Amino acid sequence: MNQIKYSFFICLFVLFFSSCGSSPADERIISVTIEPQRYFAESIAGDHYTIHTVVPVGQSPETFDPSPQQMVAISKSTAYLQIGHIGFEDAWMATIRQNNPHIQFFDLSEGIELITDMHECSHDHDHGDHIHQHHHHGGIDPHTWSSVAGARIIAWNTLQAFISLDPEHTAYYWVNYKKLIEEIENTEEKIQSLLAPVTHRTFIIYHPALTYFARENGLTQLCIELDGKEPSPAQIKEMIDTAKKEQVKTVFIQQEFDQKNAELIAKETGCRLIQINPLDYQWSREMIHIAKSLSDE
Repeated sequence: MNQIKYSFFICLFVLFFSSCGSSPADERIISVTIEPQRYFAESIAGDHYTIHTVVPVGQSPETFDPSPQQMVAISKSTAYLQIGHIGFEDAWMATIRQNNPHIQFFDLSEGIELITDMHECSHDHDHGDHIHQHHHHGGIDPHTWSSVAGARIIAWNTLQAFISLDPEHTAYYWVNYKKLIEEIENTEEKIQSLLAPVTHRTFIIYHPALTYFARENGLTQLCIELDGKEPSPAQIKEMIDTAKKEQVKTVFIQQEFDQKNAELIAKETGCRLIQINPLDYQWSREMIHIAKSLSDE
């Protein structure tokens, strides 16, 4: 929905709904953009805050447009923890800030070595004896939580946010943070163990959600989506040829995106078609699932 037209109506709805159906006075709410953030935030906050995820399960945070009711829900927050550089935040954060001067904002991507559009996703097209690579020009890749290194920094930034908001309970948040870091480190060990023996280290995915995961683990990610658009039949054929040449074994699909082209490529190449959900609340379980999917020869 058009952001400029919508902002006026949002203001009216905020004024109207904020006077009714409000949260209990003692409930402190933090808003986050996606479910993996809620996982990190709840791990650290414990029962001191209620964590509200803005983008509903099953919808893409790249293109999500909030309803007036959802904007009202955000307005009840004490703070907003941004994942950083994702489509929803790029489109709506200025409006959210303008309409909610009482909310404190924290960018959880601060300190992460961000991947720019020149590294986001490769589309290898074989022409004779060399390969041309085309890249998705979407600016900064926002999928920082798909790597262990990114998860560590997100956890650290989340800890700092809670300490800033509630310094009285600093020790409590530190204890929870250390437990979370231990879980992240255990997840890293499992991922490395699963991927160590893998010989075919290229995989195909529709949307480039695993760029940081691939970089961290020495993998190559090939994307079906080209500059945010459906591929042409010629591009599909080139992807099939590349998959065969690279001996790709796995094609990942996600519920938020079209699957028919991934299904076609898997059928033509004999690849396994595997459902993943990088937006799953259970971050550790999902990262291990992705690694195991690549390790099953």
